[in-house]
Amino acid sequence: MDNPENILELQSVQKRYRGFALDGISLSLPQGYILGLIGPNGAGKTTTIKILMNMVKRDGGNVQVFGLDPKKNAKQIKNKVGFLGEEQQFYGNKTVAWTGKFVSTFYDNWDTNTFQSLLSSFQISRTKKTSELSKGMKVRFSLALALSHHPELLILDEPTAGLDPVIRRNVLELLRKKSKNEGKSVIISSHITDDIMRTADLVAFLIEGKIVLTSEKDELLSNWKRIHYKKGALDIDIIKSLTRRKDHAFGSSGVTDRYLEIKDSLAQGITEGVVKIESVNLDDILISLVKGV
Repeated sequence: MDNPENILELQSVQKRYRGFALDGISLSLPQGYILGLIGPNGAGKTTTIKILMNMVKRDGGNVQVFGLDPKKNAKQIKNKVGFLGEEQQFYGNKTVAWTGKFVSTFYDNWDTNTFQSLLSSFQISRTKKTSELSKGMKVRFSLALALSHHPELLILDEPTAGLDPVIRRNVLELLRKKSKNEGKSVIISSHITDDIMRTADLVAFLIEGKIVLTSEKDELLSNWKRIHYKKGALDIDIIKSLTRRKDHAFGSSGVTDRYLEIKDSLAQGITEGVVKIESVNLDDILISLVKGV
């Protein structure tokens, strides 16, 4: 399981609840990469994140973060990890400054100057009570708290849920800069595939407690395409392999996950105008994986 290039690894991880189970999931994240964990609500994304953070006890499998087991080395790992959850909970009657000072006591390498700089950058007043912060401000404040001890790994669970588009984009751009300019590793869990599209280098699809697909994002988008075709333009084997097949007035269409493999056989149809190739997005891929047909 050990790979010195991977900052975190999960191998055959299991967790069972009544009516739901993580079914032996395996994931890895290399240093300096952003991994997008995609799945519908209830797929097990938050459970996976909580296992990584040692907030939930796993029933089976192995987890290593920085080569350490979160069960046995919680403090060492948390000093290197910045965490941002979907729900931001603070002492509502305390100020931003007080909360920062309180949180700083949990980290060996807290940087007050960085914290204050981030508050200024995020336009958050040190004297405001946390109960007075808007949803967007709470997310930015949580991110400031998560970054102020210079973590090597950021773990983010639905970080942009409920944010307006401008704040969402700003948060995502910051994460991208942290990864590319400072070598930070990031795992971001979201059902908003546009967030993953903007930030991730690697993607993993989690559906009903199972990892059904992992890939480099660019490779994934190169291989998954929607094919529009006229009757008789495609081999029957290719047609049978398509998902989300539809018939319409001008022909038919379907989604393939092996475009690079079959593109040579499509070339003549494209030239003759009876086959057309269309790019798909991560939403299209997720829907195809969930529905299967």
